[in-house]
Amino acid sequence: MRIRMKTKLLISFMLVLTIPSFGVEQDYADGAILTGGQEKEVIALARECGIGEVLRISTYNMFPTPFRGITVRGVEQVKGREVSCQVLNVSYLKWLEPGARLQKGQVRRGDFWAGKPRAHKQTILRTGGEEYRVGSLGGMTAEECETILGLFLDGKYKPGPAVNSRMLRQVDWARPLSFSRRGESITAGFQHKAKDSGFFDLQVRVAGKKLTIEQMFQAVP
Repeated sequence: MRIRMKTKLLISFMLVLTIPSFGVEQDYADGAILTGGQEKEVIALARECGIGEVLRISTYNMFPTPFRGITVRGVEQVKGREVSCQVLNVSYLKWLEPGARLQKGQVRRGDFWAGKPRAHKQTILRTGGEEYRVGSLGGMTAEECETILGLFLDGKYKPGPAVNSRMLRQVDWARPLSFSRRGESITAGFQHKAKDSGFFDLQVRVAGKKLTIEQMFQAVP
């Protein structure tokens, strides 16, 4: 009888460890991991602030400082190519600078507080049978951006004389951030492969199916 009881307790404990927390996705940075109890507080706070259903909780490091932050994303609404959701920035007292306090209009729950969620919109790009999401298509059509993204993903590009080709190995081509055109100048933004390592802005020139990277800038947090 005791053995059966111990077995049941062990199985229950294992289930608790393997079931995702409350059905919410997690994307935690190193050194910025929330416990199950803290996740409950954050989810409850997000609901108080207007996010009815939480899809994902993310954390990030504010390099080069030791401070950290939390982002809560609501369930996405998809309409054609357009994807929209609500995003909430959450402050955690123990991850901020000494003396940090909530501002007027913010809601507090325990050591966590937040203001109003903001609308976050993305556009779906399709290339190579896969879908990618991008935040902004300034002055460009989705089809134009798909062509450029496909060239990057297929490695069909060449660096110009002002570009360090070794840095290109750090670009995550599967995580585009933005595309924009100003006159004949096209800029494409991509995430760094390493988490919390910033992003890249690339100035490119397209001639037919040939893509040249003329300038490369890295934004480091």
